[in-house]
Amino acid sequence: MTATRVLVLNSGSSSVKYQLLEMTDGTRLAAGIAERIGEKQSRLLHSPLASGGERRERVEEFADHEAALRAVSEELEADGFGPDSPRLAAIGHRVVHGGRTFTRPTLVDDSVLAEIERLIPVAPLHNPANLTGITTARALNPGLPQVAVFDTSFHTTIPEYAARYAIDTATADEHRVRRYGFHGTSHAYVSRETAALLGKDPSEVNVIVLHLGNGASASAVRAGRCVETSMGLTPLEGLVMGTRSGDVDPAVVSHLVRVAGMSVDEVDELLNKRSGLVGLCGDNDMREITRRVEEGDEAARLAFDIYIHRLRKYIGAYTAVLGTVDAVAFTAGVGENSAPVRRAALAGLEGLGLRVDEERNQAEREDPAARQARFISPEGARVAVAVVPTDEELEIAEQTYALVSESGSPARH
Repeated sequence: MTATRVLVLNSGSSSVKYQLLEMTDGTRLAAGIAERIGEKQSRLLHSPLASGGERRERVEEFADHEAALRAVSEELEADGFGPDSPRLAAIGHRVVHGGRTFTRPTLVDDSVLAEIERLIPVAPLHNPANLTGITTARALNPGLPQVAVFDTSFHTTIPEYAARYAIDTATADEHRVRRYGFHGTSHAYVSRETAALLGKDPSEVNVIVLHLGNGASASAVRAGRCVETSMGLTPLEGLVMGTRSGDVDPAVVSHLVRVAGMSVDEVDELLNKRSGLVGLCGDNDMREITRRVEEGDEAARLAFDIYIHRLRKYIGAYTAVLGTVDAVAFTAGVGENSAPVRRAALAGLEGLGLRVDEERNQAEREDPAARQARFISPEGARVAVAVVPTDEELEIAEQTYALVSESGSPARH
């Protein structure tokens, strides 16, 4: 029996998101999330998509990721999609930080695990959880190929002059300080889908991708290769985000340490968890913020304006980086669903060839079927503006399946 299915795992510090995909046609067979791992009231939500059955919920204690993944395996088995199935070709894992070592999807072995572990200092919030997911899945399914797909890999094509910070090179090299970028699987997928929407090969177009969710990043993609991105050594740099500040003067850190008496850890928590939109107005949900703006809330208005101002700066900067832009693509939760953000971000940029057709921009409000890759710029616009729903799970699954197929790795030993 041919192995044509891939299980995608996205392991966080206290959760595991998963999808099972049939790679012959991209169909999702099952999906779910195990959350609150390590707590007494852990929960697993499982959706048997292939059968169209109702979502199932399990509330029990998952002491660790192994317990959670065993529960996931049981739910998949109940639907006839168990991890021991000969139809399963591989498990694809999202790994946030691959440094400069991993530039493409990689079959996991002991040396790969060691390198992911070595990168923990530059991704202390993400890589440990990703590593736990891989080692747990490996133990539960020892004969199944495991593939690591790295958020940073799409950005490894950034030229050295854009990736380097202007600090002492010896210090930077010793401590691996440089721009790595994140959300790479999303930027790769969306830039390619935008080219397809234009009816062209990715090598023929230049695209600015705006991944706007609770975490947000921008990228400049020239002929299918990333040449600049807004996130840096960590996912903190760049755009204003839900709880992260994005760009700040680096001296803010030392200033708060000296003047406010804060520790480095306290400043780190401030910039990552109590800044961005939530720090400015108390909300990190753009839907709530735009509602408050419409009601005349001044704090929400200022937060919205700061968010848009930063976004417009990056659109202008990346237009300069690329020289010629064929399309700007909005994606992720805010990018796909917030017509006010898209409208405001491009307002006044007609001189760059950027315009929004308001009827197209508002389409999904009236027609849920419009929630697909589509243009929201007027016919004949010099630069196309598109909304392209991201699909990181499909991108991970496709990269995983392609690698396993090329390497000839069997589904089972």
